Amino acid sequence: MDCLFCKIVEGTIPSNKVLENEQVVVFHDIQPAAPTHVLVIPKKHIASMNEVEGEDFALIGEIHKAAQEAAKQLGIAESGYRLINNCGQDGEQTVHHLHYHVLGGARLGALTGISKSHS
Repeated sequence: MDCLFCKIVEGTIPSNKVLENEQVVVFHDIQPAAPTHVLVIPKKHIASMNEVEGEDFALIGEIHKAAQEAAKQLGIAESGYRLINNCGQDGEQTVHHLHYHVLGGARLGALTGISKSHS
């Protein structure tokens, strides 16, 4: 499979990991959009939120739990953070492996919802 995030899970592409367990990996984004920006991914390849079904819904809870733990470890839990999942083309999903962004470390701007290229 030619999936960037699967290669990170396998260890063939290095990453700066924050935490890892049997189901998920949390690592620093290489193009951070905030002072603290990590990605939370399942080890199992799931292309997007639209592909989650059956027992994989429990994995979403594990992703959220890992995001919470990472926020604590990174020192952003108290001040606050944003947890984002981009799904599909209009959602600006660029890597087709389910992942969540954890952004924090500063006051984050408002979500506008529509990019200038679509207005």
